[in-house]
Amino acid sequence: MHYNDFVLQLPNWMETFLSFQATVYPTVEERMRLVIGLAQQNIEHGTGGPFGAAIFDMETKQLLAPGVNLVTSVNSSVFHAEIVAIIFAQQRVNTFNLGKEGLPPYELVASTEPCAMCFGAVPWSGVRQLVCGACDKDARQIGFDEGPKLPDWQESLEVRGITVLRDVCRDEAVAVLKQYAERGGIIYNAR
Repeated sequence: MHYNDFVLQLPNWMETFLSFQATVYPTVEERMRLVIGLAQQNIEHGTGGPFGAAIFDMETKQLLAPGVNLVTSVNSSVFHAEIVAIIFAQQRVNTFNLGKEGLPPYELVASTEPCAMCFGAVPWSGVRQLVCGACDKDARQIGFDEGPKLPDWQESLEVRGITVLRDVCRDEAVAVLKQYAERGGIIYNAR
C-alpha cells in the first residue's frame, strides 16, 4: 500500500501579512497582538479556526515562527496553531528541542490557552515561556471542546521551568473568538 507524502505549508496570505509587521516585538502585548492578528487573518481568509500562535526569541524579541490553526484547511485535527508554530520553529532551528543547549530561550505566544493536546506539546517543545490571550473557558463558550486538562496545568508547566503568563490582551483575543462564532465558523469537535 502506498501512502502519500504530506507537506505542511502556511497559508498563502501569511507572508504578505508578516511583511507589513514589525521585525522586533519588545513587549509581550506586541507579541500577543501579532498572534491575535494571525488568528484574525485566518478567519478573514477562511484558512482555519480562530487561533494564532508564534514562537519568539526571548532575548532578541524577534519572531522565529508563526502558526495558525489549519484543522479545516488541511483536514487534520492535530494542526492547531501552537502545534504548527512549534513544527516550523523546530524545523527552522533544525532540532526537536527548542530548549537545547546553545539556543536562546524561546517563548510560545498563543491567542488562546492551550487545549489538552497543545498543553502536552508545550513541555516537549523546549520553550521556556508560554503566553496566553483568551482563556480555556472563552474557547469553550463558543463551542470548542478543549479536552481534559489538569486543573493545575499552569503550575505543572512552571514546575518544569516554563513560565506561564495568562490573560495578555484577553479582550482582544476573545473578540476574535466571538467574531468567528458570529460568522458561523466551523466548530470542529470530533464528538
